[in-house]
Amino acid sequence: MPERPDIVLFSTADWATRYWTNKQHVAANLAESGHRVLYVETPGIRRPSLASRRDIGRLAARLKSGVRNLVSGPRQVRANLWVLSPAVIPWGRDHGAVRGLNRAMVRSSLVRFLKKAGFRSPEVWAYHPFVRDILDGIQIGTLSYHCVDDIAAIPGVDVARYEEEETEILKASDVVFVTAPPLAAKARKLNGNVHLVPNVVDPAHFATAMAPGPLPDDLARIPGPRLGFHGTLSAYKIDTDLLLGLAERRPNWQIILIGDEPPAQPGHHFAALRRMANVHFLGGKDYGDLPSYLRGMDVGLLPMRLNRYTASMYPMKYHEYLAGGVPVASTGLAFLQGGATFLEAGDGVEGFAVAVERQLRRGRLSAHEAAAAVGDNTWKRRQETMLEINAQTPARRGVAS
Repeated sequence: MPERPDIVLFSTADWATRYWTNKQHVAANLAESGHRVLYVETPGIRRPSLASRRDIGRLAARLKSGVRNLVSGPRQVRANLWVLSPAVIPWGRDHGAVRGLNRAMVRSSLVRFLKKAGFRSPEVWAYHPFVRDILDGIQIGTLSYHCVDDIAAIPGVDVARYEEEETEILKASDVVFVTAPPLAAKARKLNGNVHLVPNVVDPAHFATAMAPGPLPDDLARIPGPRLGFHGTLSAYKIDTDLLLGLAERRPNWQIILIGDEPPAQPGHHFAALRRMANVHFLGGKDYGDLPSYLRGMDVGLLPMRLNRYTASMYPMKYHEYLAGGVPVASTGLAFLQGGATFLEAGDGVEGFAVAVERQLRRGRLSAHEAAAAVGDNTWKRRQETMLEINAQTPARRGVAS
């Protein structure tokens, strides 16, 4: 095994999404540290909707990039980092013939790239379970499954098939990484080498929120106190009724929502909030611009529903808020049971309002407090931990089967 093994990372997210998930961060950090990385974009986990313009647009873009991949191979986006956009048929995946054709197209592109780039026995880091058939017969090193969310709980996902595939990859993997205790409990029923590695942050990036500087124009015109949320505005995760009640009962508080709604989500979920004078939808912002918005926030919000999906959630934005000096108010998410600093939790409108009031009284974090809160929860340290665990784990498989 080379000192810095090559890595094939199967993601649940496209590379060029506005909001980076842990998959893009992991791939970028691995490449920066000298590993050659092939980032395989999502084949599509949920069913696309013909009623969604964004879904149609994404499918058109994927078809274009998929054809380009079939002809020219993966594109290089950074030093040591290539992106493979699989050419797949998005509909009819319940049928064996369609699944077989999709598998053959992805596998063909993968094999050609591995041969051309000289990737020999690469480690496989899989963020979804639909990889076993693609890897069939390919010489690989350690197979690690990274379970960072309960993806089967996302609306539109074929739950039965996803859970069936996840059971098999949990059994087959050499090592399993999870981000939350409920995910660890599930994985340990099927695999004896499970490691809890919570989500982390790029502290240097978000610490710029504590440096003096102007606020973005669309934020500066909104008076304080400002309560902010950034991320995808998913109705199955965000408790819109909670936010509406908060806006109604505390009209002097300004609720700032930064992000886009998912493409297939019905538009009515946030309709009542859009009518509130003290709720402000600023749209999606680039990752590089987020610190300038956190500079103007008094409290960071985690107003999440309590359901199957959020029971296994460890929000990256928790550490992003703290690294930017913003104290956090949250509903009673399960990840809090492991201990959370500079965070107040409360359920129901009044309970959540009390949590916000406490954080408004305490004020923003100092640079020392923010650094202490982040601690070792950095991408660099987590990457080192995962690589050390992989290096100590003998690959059982050799050739995928």
